[in-house]
Amino acid sequence: MRGILDRFEGDKAVILLQDTKEEYIVNESELPAGSKINTVFDLEKNRTTYKIKRINISNTEEAAQQSSDLMAKLRAKSRRSKFKK
Repeated sequence: MRGILDRFEGDKAVILLQDTKEEYIVNESELPAGSKINTVFDLEKNRTTYKIKRINISNTEEAAQQSSDLMAKLRAKSRRSKFKK
C-alpha cells in the first residue's frame, strides 16, 4: 500500500492512503529520515493500523517531476489580459 505525506499539524504528520482514500496520522518522530511534504511511502497494514516500511524514492521523484511539469505549463500560458485597452 502507498501513502503520501500531505501535511504537518503540529508534531503530527498526515499521510493520505492511496488505496483506501483515508488519512493516517503519525507522530512526526516516527517518519523516516528525509521525509517531507509529498514524500511517497510504502506502508504495511497491521490489523487496524499501518507501518511505514520505507520511502518510495522512484514514486516520490516521479510525483515531483509531474508537479514541476505542471507548474511549467501554467507559467507558459499567456499572461495577457482578456480585456482590450
